[in-house]
Amino acid sequence: MIQQLRIYEIFENNKAAFHARFRDHAARIMKTRYGFRIVAMWETKFDDRTEFAYLLEWPDEATKTATWSAFMADTEWSEIKRVTHAEHGLMVGQIEDRLLVPTDYSPAKRRSLLAASA
Repeated sequence: MIQQLRIYEIFENNKAAFHARFRDHAARIMKTRYGFRIVAMWETKFDDRTEFAYLLEWPDEATKTATWSAFMADTEWSEIKRVTHAEHGLMVGQIEDRLLVPTDYSPAKRRSLLAASA
């Protein structure tokens, strides 16, 4: 089991529209069509920057890569991004994408081993 941390720079002027788009559209499409496992979501501040961070869980890196490719090619998602961009302007700035692989001594590794044996 691996985890993926995604951090998006979002903007105060259209933050509510970003959250509505992610909650009502992106997360729905990710989960129902492509089987994304969204573990948690946060909003955070870093200096003067507002960020949206979320954690995904994957069985392996190949699944992560294939699933992201399918989601990014989704026609409904592409149209939603086009429409919301036209209505609200740029909604996401810099994106950070981090693959989190647990160390042998990580409590997360033990947790995933217990879940696999259940």
